[in-house]
Amino acid sequence: MKKISLILFALVLSIGAFAQERPTHEIHAAMLFNFIKYVQWPDDAGGEFVVGIIGEDDVFNTLKGWYDGKPKGNKKYVIKKLSSGADAASCHVVYVGKSKSKEFENVKNTIDGKPVLTVTDGNGLGQKGSCINFKVVDGKLKWELNQSTFSNSNLKVSNQLSSMSILI
Repeated sequence: MKKISLILFALVLSIGAFAQERPTHEIHAAMLFNFIKYVQWPDDAGGEFVVGIIGEDDVFNTLKGWYDGKPKGNKKYVIKKLSSGADAASCHVVYVGKSKSKEFENVKNTIDGKPVLTVTDGNGLGQKGSCINFKVVDGKLKWELNQSTFSNSNLKVSNQLSSMSILI
């Protein structure tokens, strides 16, 4: 447990250093990938682990270049560009960028009760039911974590991720 905490602490420190040198879309892509490591989905067979992106072409292109086709346990990552929230049901993770934050309500309705991790970058979307929402606090990138949304989605979030989050 101490080892995991130390690794997580090092991750937070490295994100701070990473953030000083990288554009926002790369920071969001890296953090999204790290969030996935600390969330547990219900057991299912091998195949694909689908990450869908709505809006934010830069985030999509970065994730596609970094992770598409790479292994995730007995699955492989598939990074998809989604045209609307209606496509979200086939994903394990959906990222809704700031430019498409109005589409979040459609995503939420489509995936209600399904084990889909939603990560957003929009004012108030954590309160509106996103699992994780990026938020700038005192000039620093933070994230909100909606505990009831995780519970309703049948996803388990690690204590380590929860402890570093703004809980709502």
